[in-house]
Amino acid sequence: MKKIGIVGGLGWRATIEYYAEICWRSEQLRVATGGGDAASLPEMSIESLDLAKAFSWLGRDEDEGSWARFDEYHRTALRRVESAGAEVALIASNTPHHRFREIVRGVGIPVVSIVEAAARQAARVSTRAGTRQLLLLGTALTMTSPKFRNEFAKQGIEAAGPTGDAERAETLAIIDELQRGHVQGMAERVGALARKAFTGQFRGSPLVSLACTDLPLAFPEMRSRASFETGGVVYINTTAAHVDALMEIAAAEERHPANA
Repeated sequence: MKKIGIVGGLGWRATIEYYAEICWRSEQLRVATGGGDAASLPEMSIESLDLAKAFSWLGRDEDEGSWARFDEYHRTALRRVESAGAEVALIASNTPHHRFREIVRGVGIPVVSIVEAAARQAARVSTRAGTRQLLLLGTALTMTSPKFRNEFAKQGIEAAGPTGDAERAETLAIIDELQRGHVQGMAERVGALARKAFTGQFRGSPLVSLACTDLPLAFPEMRSRASFETGGVVYINTTAAHVDALMEIAAAEERHPANA
């Protein structure tokens, strides 16, 4: 297995999920390939960033220069895990992927995109869901990001965040509570929000991307599934889809090109 770099802390509970899932899947891979009894897990380096600092440096899309500190904060963390010997990396958060292309520019190891992974997973399950439309639930930036919508559009999926102020506010409130460790009853709250917001602007059965890595924490029994259905909603678990994409590279024999 290639050494893995994780840029986390955005937030920290989700970073724990990434670490646990990578270890669990590595163990499953060892068993599936007859790797013997001894545990063989990938080496990892984790850079844990300050969520408050990162969000204080969010920029404005009409002013490219306003993103300089945000981009460099995440790029420097990726370079640190690269310097520590990581051969593939990811940022364990959806929001920085609004600036993914800018952040990874010049980083010398492949960095796995959570949005590309989620969009590919949405394309796989859209037939089962009976729709090519998808609701994005996440931070304020994620729900309005044209870059997120464009990645889904490449897979033939029309994606958008909630259009209603109440639904957007409820999404942010749920994320805040999950970041504080409040899980009880959250699956039901997410489901009610998803059904209301989706049916208010799309047709068909709800297809929803949990496009904040804290949102899958509401469904702990589904932590390892890149997509799942419950309460009449098909969800994309962006954390699990991201780890799936990472493991494809980490376990591969060939080298992958660095970022342009």
